[in-house]
Order: sequence, then structure tokens, then C-alpha cells
Amino acid sequence: MLMVAVLVALAIAWPVLAQQGQYRDLSEEERAELKEKLRNMSKEEKQKFLAERRGISGGRVPMLGREAQLEAIKAIEEQLGKLKELVEKSPERESLRKLREGSPEEQAKQRESWQKARQEQQKVIEGIQEQLSKLGGRQPMARPGLPVKELKEIQALAVQENANKTAERIEKLISSYQREPRERPQRPERTERLESRQDRQKRGAQGAVSSKKAPEFTLKSFDGKTMSLSDYEGKIVVLEWFNFGCPFVKYHYDNKTTMVDLAKKYKDRNVIWLAMNSTNHTTPEANKEYATKHKLPYPILDDRSGSVGRAYGAKTTPHIFIIDSSGNIAYHGAIDNSPLGKTQGPQLVNYVDKALAELTAGKAVSERETKPYGCSVKYAN
Repeated sequence: MLMVAVLVALAIAWPVLAQQGQYRDLSEEERAELKEKLRNMSKEEKQKFLAERRGISGGRVPMLGREAQLEAIKAIEEQLGKLKELVEKSPERESLRKLREGSPEEQAKQRESWQKARQEQQKVIEGIQEQLSKLGGRQPMARPGLPVKELKEIQALAVQENANKTAERIEKLISSYQREPRERPQRPERTERLESRQDRQKRGAQGAVSSKKAPEFTLKSFDGKTMSLSDYEGKIVVLEWFNFGCPFVKYHYDNKTTMVDLAKKYKDRNVIWLAMNSTNHTTPEANKEYATKHKLPYPILDDRSGSVGRAYGAKTTPHIFIIDSSGNIAYHGAIDNSPLGKTQGPQLVNYVDKALAELTAGKAVSERETKPYGCSVKYAN
């Protein structure tokens, strides 16, 4: 009953508040002058003047009659009931924390469920706002949708037609719609910030992340095989952080065949190539389909939890880490100096090819670290 009383009071007060809102753009002196002017106007002149003011203040619609107002209030009551039910069904924060301990499949399924629930809540809230707009005599405010699916289709078409600049802008737009982090200077992981002084001094003497021991990991590939870094002891291992939805990755697979060519070039020279997908919303089916379509000569490993990506500090797709035969990170950074085919510098340099040529020849890597470019890795929250 209290809710009904509040809504009725709101419906009665809304026209007065709404009319006052028409004159917010006037000073106190102008309002006083306007009042005096209205007193001396005929009814017809008043109606004409107020209609003109409504046009200035934002496009009002005729106020609802009593029955229509009550119908709008009833609709709001029903929507509030739905909203309350949806909120009561939403999980507590504690259950969200526990989910992080589940498998990537469980996390993906739960995230999809939450996203659907949030969309339902938003739809109900928009319904309430629409009814309130009617009560206030205003046109409902148009709310932009989140056409992520359509944007991705347009993005894929742009990449296919080599419209790389357009594809890059669409990728950023998709990221903003999904509220995913844009590229920014990456803060070190908490584990790195808590290193002992001795470890920090040792790392400083080495000069960078390069030459430190590569973190061990065990992951399943999307075709079901279990793989560990230790399986390749004594070999050179290339880890390519990969997301087939990213324009920068697509360029090296669709416009060119950079990664596949390098993997084939060094296959018989003690080099193992592994694609690492830490994209939280990717699916096994989509990865298997992509691998088949592009005839990848190497597996795509499932790191949807993001544990391995975070351990290595992978920032972008692509971001390449080369592990030498002693198990140390010999190189990490960009694949080359040509994002989306725009070479930065006097000539094209493929950093990974250069580093692998040096390693396989028994030489030290001359350029151990470069700044990676691409889309930010879409880690799970």
C-alpha cells in the first residue's frame, strides 16, 4: 500500500514539477517578467505561448488523463514486482567469489546466466522509466542498445575487406559496450609486487622479465589434450597469446599467415609453437572451428581462467613469449613492428623470427624485449 501511495503522489506531483522544469533556463528576473506577462494573456494566447515553450524545453507530449495515469501506475507496480523478484534471485557476492574456483566451463556458463539476468533487470527498469515518462508528459528517452553481435559481424566484414582502421575502431567500440578494459599501462601482478627485495635486485640485475625462469603450467588444448611446459624440456617454446576475434590477430592469420609460417619454418629446428587463448568468453567449439579453417599446425591451449596469462604478464593479443632450451624467457613482446601492416620505422622487423634465428644458431637474443601491441587480453574478472 505504501508503494501505491508513493506512486500516486508522484503521478499527481509530476505535472507541476515537469512544468517548472520548462523555465530552468530563465533567470529570476525573467521568470517574474514572464509571470506578469502570463497574467495579462488570454486563454488562447497562453496555450500558444506554452506550446512554444514546450518546444524549447524538450518536446513534451500531452499529459495523461486520470485513467491513463492509473494504468501507468499499475504497469509500474507490476514491473517493480518483477524487478524485486529478479533482484532476490541474483547471487550474493560470496557466491561470486566461490565461482572463481570452478572450472572455465562452469565460469563461462555462470557468466552467461548473470549477463542474461542483468539484461532482464535492465529491460524491466527501462519499462518503469517509460511509464514514468508518460506520467511526466515527456517522450521516453531513447536508450542505445548494446549491438555487440552486430558490431562483431561488421568487424569481421571490415577485416575481410582489409578495412583495418575501421576494424580497429569497431574493436574498441565493442570493448566499451562490454565494459572490458581498454589498453592501458599494465600494473604488475600482486605476486610480483610482493617479491622480496633480494628477488627484485636479482631481476633488476638481469634487466627485464626476459631471462627469468618461465612459469610452469599444465593446460588442456581445445581438442582435449593435456599439455605441460615441462613436456618440452630442452626445446625452444613459443607462446603466442591469441584471440581470433581481435583485428590485430586476424591480420596475421587472414591478411597474412605470419604465425603459421613461422611455426612451420622452425618446426624442425627444435621449436614448439603453442597458441594461448586467455579470452574469458571464448568457447571450445569456436576455437576448434578456427583451427580447422586456418589449418593451424599447433594447438590452441585453453586458459579461459587467465591463470597462465597472468603468471606470464601477457597484455595483448598477440603477445609473444619465447622460452629457450634452458627454460628461461629469452624474448617477450610484439610479433613485429608493423601493427595492422603499418610499419613503424625504416623497415619491417619480425622480432620473433629474428630471436628464433639467433637462438637456433646458438646465439644470444639481441633484442630481448619489445612493447607488445594489439587488443587487451580479455581476462576473467
